[in-house]
Amino acid sequence: MDVKANNFIATAQIALSNPHLQATLAVCTRNGLQGRTAGVFEFGREHGEALRRQAAEAKRRALRNLPDLLEQAEARMQANGMHVLWAADAAEARQHVIDLVRRHGARRITKSKSTLTEEIGLNPALEQIGVEVLETDLGAYIVQLAGEAPSHIVGPALHMSKDEIRDLFIRKLQMPFTDRAEEMTRFVREHLRRAFLQADLGICGGNFIVAETGSLCLSTNEGNGRMVTTLPRVLVALVGIEKVVETLADFATLSQMLARSNSGQSMTVYTQMIHGPRGAGEEDGPEEVYIILVDNGRSRIYATDYAEVLSCIRCGACLSACPVYASTGGHAYGWIYSGPIGAVLTPLLVGLDNAAPLPFASSLCGRCKEVCPVDIDLPRMLLDLRRDLVQQGHSPVSWSLGMRLWAKGSRSRRLFGWGRRLVRWGMRLIPQRLPGPWRAWTRHRALPPPPGTSFHALWQAREAAKRHEQ
Repeated sequence: MDVKANNFIATAQIALSNPHLQATLAVCTRNGLQGRTAGVFEFGREHGEALRRQAAEAKRRALRNLPDLLEQAEARMQANGMHVLWAADAAEARQHVIDLVRRHGARRITKSKSTLTEEIGLNPALEQIGVEVLETDLGAYIVQLAGEAPSHIVGPALHMSKDEIRDLFIRKLQMPFTDRAEEMTRFVREHLRRAFLQADLGICGGNFIVAETGSLCLSTNEGNGRMVTTLPRVLVALVGIEKVVETLADFATLSQMLARSNSGQSMTVYTQMIHGPRGAGEEDGPEEVYIILVDNGRSRIYATDYAEVLSCIRCGACLSACPVYASTGGHAYGWIYSGPIGAVLTPLLVGLDNAAPLPFASSLCGRCKEVCPVDIDLPRMLLDLRRDLVQQGHSPVSWSLGMRLWAKGSRSRRLFGWGRRLVRWGMRLIPQRLPGPWRAWTRHRALPPPPGTSFHALWQAREAAKRHEQ
């Protein structure tokens, strides 16, 4: 999908004026945060925090040993009968899939939800060569029907109400009218079942790859994931190189934190481990399994101070906790990754020039770090990205000039004193509604009244009184 992150301010303003979106976001983010709290702290806060530390260490250890673990994972997967391909960027990843589709003569493809395939623009590339690609995750299928981009890394259709989804199904699929969610999902399930049986090739992502066993691990809440990975004769999985973990024990910890942090579940409904293609005497499973390990900028991030962001397990907890996301929704961020993780990851993957507003799309309240299942310091990275923007010349001239004047005044006792007096007198002349570019500050808040006496004057008076008493 195209990157439109530089339009954040304009699209956020549109989102803020949409009452239906605001109501939907309020419910979804509140429920997400409440579910996360209940799930992570099911056995008490101490246990939850200990599990969080254990998960964080599992990902940090995997990152520290990432090159070796990738080689180990490749060897184990090949020993298990899987084909392993490497893709340096999005174009190479797309070409690998296109080559496999042509090699196996595939005309119909079913997909399990994959954020990475959205990142590399896989669906449009396959459609251009005349291949039918069907999303089978319910949320991903809804946004595919609507011709929209996902608005959430876990719930792609989170921005849509039940009525909007109902009307979409009636318009696109000729669904009989119903207001019952159960009947809607049953109708879609029957519609998708035919596609599962007719698919020549299945495409999925991967939540984790276990280097110890060479296993591809998927965590889903819908049966579509197993349909996609077992019914077609060929399976292609696209996985970011940062998804490798060291051991099965690490996977057990991280899969728990993924489910608890996302929806409050102890485990996702379907926790799947794929060890290879169908074996002799087995009735289920694909005949061929291809794993495409995708870099697409991750190695570049790995070599910087932002490497910690590669620990993300895509649970979406930071989105539910973020007051900015709760106000704007995911589409305002202009790419597949939204919320606090998107405000950091998007500029790192596509370049600060293409996502300059996103590091400022945060109040720096710190809630994203508090809820992160692997304790990523997103507020620190947002501040560092803002610094990078200034150093690369993205700061407005007026802002840079103002900061230089402030720095000069702060280093001079005399200038600081004059500035203090000027501000005190100026506040008495300023109207309650500021004019020009400052009006945004007073649109929703009142200016404080100027103090009768400055702190400096009070301090001097107190010190004088002490000396007088002595």
